[in-house]
Amino acid sequence: MAARSRPLSPHLQIYKFTLTMTTSIVHRGTGIAMYVGTLLIVLWLGAAALGDGPFGVMNAIFGFWLVQVILFLATWALFQHLSGGIRHFVWDSINALDPVGRETIVKLQWLAAIVLTLTAWGLFVWFK
Repeated sequence: MAARSRPLSPHLQIYKFTLTMTTSIVHRGTGIAMYVGTLLIVLWLGAAALGDGPFGVMNAIFGFWLVQVILFLATWALFQHLSGGIRHFVWDSINALDPVGRETIVKLQWLAAIVLTLTAWGLFVWFK
């Protein structure tokens, strides 16, 4: 029996890469990245529970610039994921599903995540 050619599903070569598609991928990535941020918070709280010595060591580690960058990115991941959840809530209520609405709400999500991250870190620096 001769093999029949089967249709192939469209793949990345066919689809135009959109902001909505990128945001969906980033949403999954931020969900994974929040595990790192949560682990850092647990380590910090565990060190605080163990006493002044371990807590001082963790504060020294958290004061290192590279760890500060990781904490900043973890904060952004938290707010990006949070605003992505709000975006999905809006979509679940059958709003902003048209092409213009989708692009608008995704842009608002990115803006909200950036503004909230900068605000949180600004308050952190202000009250430090």
